[in-house]
Parts: sequence; C-alpha cells; structure tokens
Amino acid sequence: MGFVKGLICKECRKIYPKEALHVCEFCFGPLEVDYDYEGIRKVISRKSIENSPPNMWRYKALLPIDGEPTVGIHCGFTPLVKTKNLGKALGLENLYVKNDSVNHPTFSFKDRVVAVAVTKANELGMDTVGCASTGNLANSVAAHAAEAGLESYIFIPSDLEPGKVMSTLIYGARVIGVNGSYDDVNRLCSEIAMNFKWAFVNINIRPYYGDGSKTFGYEIAEQLGWKTPDNIIVPVAGSSLITKIWKSFKEFKDLGLIDKVKTKIFAAQATGCAPVTTAIKNGTDVIKPVKPNTIAKSIAIGNPADGYYGVKTTEESGGWGEDVNDDEIVEGMKLLANTEGIFTETAGGVVVSVTKKLIKQGRINKDELTVLSITGNGLKTREAIENSVGKISIIEPKLGAFNNLMEKN
Repeated sequence: MGFVKGLICKECRKIYPKEALHVCEFCFGPLEVDYDYEGIRKVISRKSIENSPPNMWRYKALLPIDGEPTVGIHCGFTPLVKTKNLGKALGLENLYVKNDSVNHPTFSFKDRVVAVAVTKANELGMDTVGCASTGNLANSVAAHAAEAGLESYIFIPSDLEPGKVMSTLIYGARVIGVNGSYDDVNRLCSEIAMNFKWAFVNINIRPYYGDGSKTFGYEIAEQLGWKTPDNIIVPVAGSSLITKIWKSFKEFKDLGLIDKVKTKIFAAQATGCAPVTTAIKNGTDVIKPVKPNTIAKSIAIGNPADGYYGVKTTEESGGWGEDVNDDEIVEGMKLLANTEGIFTETAGGVVVSVTKKLIKQGRINKDELTVLSITGNGLKTREAIENSVGKISIIEPKLGAFNNLMEKN
C-alpha cells in the first residue's frame, strides 16, 4: 500500500484524483503529488531505510506508487565520492561528487524518474509510454519500456548526438526526430498526449515522474550520515531536479530523519541556454524563453516547465545561479576525468566549471561540505570532446621504436 492521496495544484491547492493529469484546470498551475505524511511517519525511520536493499526503492514510502515497483529494481544508490584531486584543484577541503553517471540501467539520473513513471503507467493501466527528450530521458524510457513489455514512442530533436540516438534505438523503441529544438518537440508531444491515451512521462504523468528525482537528494543526505551538505550544485534543464532535491531535504527534516537543512542550492546552466540562471542574476522570477545554442544538449531547454520554481529554490535556500560557455564545459569534463577518473557528459562539465566560478565569486568557502551533481555519462556525448583530448601514438612493435618515442616526449 502506498501513501499517495492524489494530486494537488501547487498554486491554488485544488485537489485532483490519482490520474494522468499535470495541469490545474482552474488556474493552470502545475500539479504535484499529495502525500499522506502522517501515514509515512508511522512506517519510515533511519533504521527501516538502512535495512532496505541498496537501491532507490528504500524510500518507497515517499514515492508516488501504490504497489511494488515493476521496473528499475536495481536503480539508484549511486556512489557519493569524496574527492581528493578535484578538491585540491578547486581549493575545496570537503568536496563530494554524487555520481549518477553509473546509474542502472542507462547511466543517468533519468533512470530514477523513469522507473517511477513507468511503474505508475502500469498502475494506471496504460500500454504505451512516450517522452520528449534531449537524450538521457529517451534512453531511459526506451529501456524501462522494454523491461515492462510496453510500447514506446520517443520524440527527440533531429540533431541529437548520435550516441544518444543509438542508445535509444537498441531497445526497440520507435524514435521520431523532429526538426526543431526541445521546446518544439515538447509542444508537439503535448498535442499528441491529448489525442492518444499514452503515458508521456514528462507531460501527462509528470507529477509522478518528477518525484523520482527526490531519491537523488535522499541518498545524499543518508550517505553523508543523515545530514545535508552546505552546498550542492545542480545542472538545470527544466528545473525539476533542482526543486526535487530541495523538496527531499525538507521532507527528511519534517519527518525527523535529519536535524536541519542548511544547504545552499546552486543552479548551473550553459551560457547558450541559460533562462533560469539569467533570471536569478537579474533578480526576477520571470523566465524569458531562449533559443538553445550549446553543446550541453541534455540541459538545453529554452522554456523550462519548472523554471519559476527553480529560481524560487535558489532564493529560498540562499543559493545562486551561474552559467559557463562551451569551452568551459569541455574543460570541466576534462578536469573531472583527469582528477577523479569520472567521465561525465556535458551537463557534468557545466557543473564543474560553474563550481569554479562560484568559488572565485566567494559564494562557496573552502571548508564547506560541497556536493557536485553529476547526472550523466560522458560516453553519450563523446562528440563534445573528440577534438580536445589529444591523439594516440602509433609505433612498430619494437623496443627501439618505443625508446625513440620516449626521447621525443
């Protein structure tokens, strides 16, 4: 038995049933899951969580499903790595990397949200799932649909990185490239969702899907010994992840699982698509849509669905927002790989380089406990760094040839 009472509008607080809905019909505000927190309080504790299997479902009472998970059983509980070399390079004494680039099964944090969404689609009796995606979500929806035995339709910008396209097609999904940006793709999918009884994970079942992101924050707090970090830097696309991390910390506090929340949350974007960080720096909560132009395609959403709430999250937590250009993104990817042996996608390069900026601005102190959110694997965006990593040396299979090479070096 789950603890979901239904859905509730974030703005006017109107109540809705547990259905495939995402927008309030009265004020057009976004819907979110309405939980029975008193019921949750009776069954959840540090001990009950610690005695559960090492996956995201150890927090099942706080997730929007009524029964047992049907897909993604091994997803989550990814490493929280205490860095040595990267911390030294950045001048931070207490730096961690939350590494969802090794998440199961498709190597990004999207596996968390999709595992919840597809489980919910099963509960709602839907036989086809779909999504609008910039890559990672496409991979995950296709994989989880295959596991669930469901049909899947994946809509992507037609210029998406080849690695991400192949990593979606392999699961047997129907992949449709759309000439336009992610925002064009998303608009089309919204129309399709109104005409087909499909579960579009980031549209009509978005309230359930989004809450899967909370497990990223739950794990950080548990892995730090039941406390939240001083700072966390989060890549921002639609702003769902950044808001759900904040929600997860506050839920743990309200349930008595942690003593306090003292975390500043920082939004990280690419300069070529920075509507949220631009609003933060301009001191406004009005999001001005932009046309994406960046190598960080996985976070290139010009009109973010939850952008307003992303800005509010940074304000409420005392954080900030910053962006970096494409050259800085590549340097961030290389720095993380060269220092910690973690190959992240472009969104991770954004996080690393934004952190460098925040340190220089004096917004992050060297002795504060800081967490970098690494949300996807670099094998998906090899095109971004293929001209920046040097070339191999080729020699004959002779010792003399090797000695000559060493002399040249």
